Amino acid sequence: MHKINFMEVLTAPLKHSSVELIELEDRYNAHNYHPIPVVLERGRGVYVWDVEGKRYYDFLSAYSAVNQGHCHPRLIAALTEQAQKLTLTSRAFHNNLLGVYAEFITSFFGYERVLPMNTGVEAVETALKLCRKWAYEIKGIPEAQAKIIFVEGNFHGRTLGVISGSSEPDSRGGFGPYLPGIEVIPYNDLEALEIALQDPNTAGFLVEPIQGEAGVYVPTDGYLAAASELCRRYNALFIADEVQTGIARTGKLLACDHENVKPDILVLGKALSGGVLPVSAVLASHEIMLTIKPGQHGSTFGGNPLACAVAMEALKLVEEENLAENAEVLGKIFRARMSDLQSKRPDLISLVRGKGLLNAVVINDSEKSQTAWNICLELAKNGLLAKPTHGNIIRFAPPLVINHAQMEDCCAIIEKVILNF
Repeated sequence: MHKINFMEVLTAPLKHSSVELIELEDRYNAHNYHPIPVVLERGRGVYVWDVEGKRYYDFLSAYSAVNQGHCHPRLIAALTEQAQKLTLTSRAFHNNLLGVYAEFITSFFGYERVLPMNTGVEAVETALKLCRKWAYEIKGIPEAQAKIIFVEGNFHGRTLGVISGSSEPDSRGGFGPYLPGIEVIPYNDLEALEIALQDPNTAGFLVEPIQGEAGVYVPTDGYLAAASELCRRYNALFIADEVQTGIARTGKLLACDHENVKPDILVLGKALSGGVLPVSAVLASHEIMLTIKPGQHGSTFGGNPLACAVAMEALKLVEEENLAENAEVLGKIFRARMSDLQSKRPDLISLVRGKGLLNAVVINDSEKSQTAWNICLELAKNGLLAKPTHGNIIRFAPPLVINHAQMEDCCAIIEKVILNF
């Protein structure tokens, strides 16, 4: 067994090449991701730089966690100021920011109660537990009989509870047995939803307003409003996972706002902190939230003062810098440019879709092909970072602080790569 000399490690030069750092990660880290082969060292706004100093446009935004741009000065200031005062108390004690944050975020999104967590998938699990608790205590479903409806193609994370409702083999395969009490129906299918809701033991319906990881699959206009109405009719909770689509990404504060839908349970994460640290939240009414009593759910880090300070500043930035409006305007420009590109290369691009600055280009090839991956490698060589999902779909989601000139520059890079591919 190799013995590590920790003094050598601590005193060794910190500068490594990209090749060396990728090799270190490959040797010592779990192989649960397959990244584009760039090693990023710093970021600012819409840009990131690798360890060799090359600059890129970031068109993934950490899966929409960095909506406010990399290292926004106001977020870093809020983080730094609070980090020098108090970072964590746990919920064993009160802290001076949790109540202020709770009032702020519930008012900001129009809800009565919040349950603060850390990661997106923790928030989804929290929503599932809340839904079941409400089903037993309020709706009166017999104990251990509650059913929650998921949809095909969903991505809510990778915990055991969440993958029990997944239809994605990579997420689900080899991790059973799965959580009972879940029914999976087709996405964007109101008839299937109504049939599932007719089961009196149905507690709720969990859905992404736009399926991001599935390839920016935008449902038919009116789907969300009709689904919400069906849930009301059958006394089941409408649960919206807006971890990726929320916080101005789609041109509205929430993707559900496009259809004036207010979910019974709203799940937020990612950009809730602007990518500065893990922060997530579940919002609901008094009736739903207060079914959970002390000791029945919690998190050591949930609601910590550092997270509260950063999250409030992150949401203020979204409003004050008009990020939803910017996403709406520049998203239309991006899709128009990509649709024009599709007309020039229909052999390579089969579809352009999206809303706001959450967009996708579907490559005219099979999911098992390397075409989309190779296009992303060419994009990286030309200074733009994106990554395929589902093999043949390239998602394009820049930070929402991107301006018109930068967007035109990025479209030119994508056009150059596609036309010459």
